[in-house]
Amino acid sequence: MSVRVAIRVKPGASRARVGGLHGDRLVVAVNARAVDGAATEAALAALAGSLGARRRNVRLVSGATSRDKLVEVDDAVPGLAGRLDELRALG
Repeated sequence: MSVRVAIRVKPGASRARVGGLHGDRLVVAVNARAVDGAATEAALAALAGSLGARRRNVRLVSGATSRDKLVEVDDAVPGLAGRLDELRALG
């Protein structure tokens, strides 16, 4: 099983961070620029790290060229739902 998470990527940020909401999407700010998928890869890695998951447990479902993306996280990650709630509550 897996959990789908809607994210909003903010490429070129001065500080990489995961947390807060943009509408109903979890914000993932990354240092990488939006060139050749670098920001997308950085966002997936940052999200995995924030959730305590391995990068291979986080997959892009849609939005490869958009700031708004849908990702899938394996629900084998311990405490996944609680950690997602904590990240969404950050602001």
